[in-house]
Amino acid sequence: MRTFTGASSVQYEIEGFGYRAVVTEIGACLRELEFLGRELIVSFAVDEPMIAYRGAVAAPWPNRIADGEYEVNGVVHHLPINEPIRNCALHGLVFGERWHLLSHTADEVTLGLDLLPSVGYPFHLAMTVTYSVTLAGLSTSVAATNVGAATAPYGVCPHPYLRAGDSTLNSWILSLPAEQYLQVSDDRLLPLALAPVQESTFDFREPREIGWTQIDHAFTALSRDNGLVTIELRERDGGGVSMTFDASCSWVQIHTADLPGSENDRVGLAVEPMTCAPDAFNSHDGLVSLAAGQSHRAGWTISAIQ
Repeated sequence: MRTFTGASSVQYEIEGFGYRAVVTEIGACLRELEFLGRELIVSFAVDEPMIAYRGAVAAPWPNRIADGEYEVNGVVHHLPINEPIRNCALHGLVFGERWHLLSHTADEVTLGLDLLPSVGYPFHLAMTVTYSVTLAGLSTSVAATNVGAATAPYGVCPHPYLRAGDSTLNSWILSLPAEQYLQVSDDRLLPLALAPVQESTFDFREPREIGWTQIDHAFTALSRDNGLVTIELRERDGGGVSMTFDASCSWVQIHTADLPGSENDRVGLAVEPMTCAPDAFNSHDGLVSLAAGQSHRAGWTISAIQ
């Protein structure tokens, strides 16, 4: 069990069963995850702030809210725009907040946040995030309780960029058990309509190389085994990484991190299990309505494939 400081303030290390993870105080972000010294996610340096939402917890909404605008009980709310190029409110409010330590052992750390009412989100949530390493991998659990008086709209997702290995993303083999994907507008990546993956470039129900396919889409109609969805990303030799999530997440955003000309171009595959659809504050697709005193929990696990 070790703590140290960096650009994201205090950082908490946990390890066990061959896994090692580092979680930051700012954002309760998963900064590093390794298995037997092999990187399972795209990390960022201890002296760097979070880059491109790597390892972030996105809450109280994942993905985008168009124009930062939504309506609850006849009242229109306006969130701060933090994606000006698309005029959207992106990935919630907690990724830049300073979380407080609740517990830290050799193989588990729990952080808490009192998310106070704010401009555009006049609701009060008490949140906890627990990261723990087990034989199965690194498991994360995010809980939110409405400690205010008004019913609060809510959604959550993680934002890790998975790494199958040291080869390029184009050569990685993706297994994604989804029957449908969400078509989006080219300019703003906002929802248009659901479409079947069959006969599209986004059909990875049978594992295949990603190649030059560019993906920044949400997928749903997910196939489950005992209630769990598993997405696998492998090297050609069979080793890699998987992500498994429970019934709390009915969507998953997949992003090939296309940044042409940048050193960060296609360095990892973002896999983001989401409790709701993009722009769910407006569509209400999968949106959680937390009544006063009500709680919600979501969970997922990242595992090494040997």
